[in-house]
Amino acid sequence: MRTFHVLVVDDHKAWRELIIAAIGQLQGIVVVGEAADGLSAVDQAKRISPDLVTLDIRLPQLNGIEVCKQIRVHSPKSKILCVSENRLPEIVEEAFKVGASGYVLKSAAGTDLLRAVKAVLRGKRFVSDSLGIM
Repeated sequence: MRTFHVLVVDDHKAWRELIIAAIGQLQGIVVVGEAADGLSAVDQAKRISPDLVTLDIRLPQLNGIEVCKQIRVHSPKSKILCVSENRLPEIVEEAFKVGASGYVLKSAAGTDLLRAVKAVLRGKRFVSDSLGIM
């Protein structure tokens, strides 16, 4: 069985810990890095080329949209799952336009996060139902 490597990016430690704990419930998926800001996220993605990056949109130093663009360049095989409370349709659309494969609202993470991780790693697109976008 293949092991998938994940980089968790969020400026709030509590959210990183929650995502890491949730992902830890899934077999074959290992968190190999975490970052609290956009520049560190890009640097780590370059170095470790994770299979999946969970990415907050609102980050210090470099926002999630810019991080997504840079990860697409430096680690093109990494899949990106945005985990944010930003509900603006233009932000969600921009995230997909620059390379995200999924978008989970933090308020829906309890039901959506693990489903989204599995879907994105299988090459599927995932959007929290409460966003009303497909």
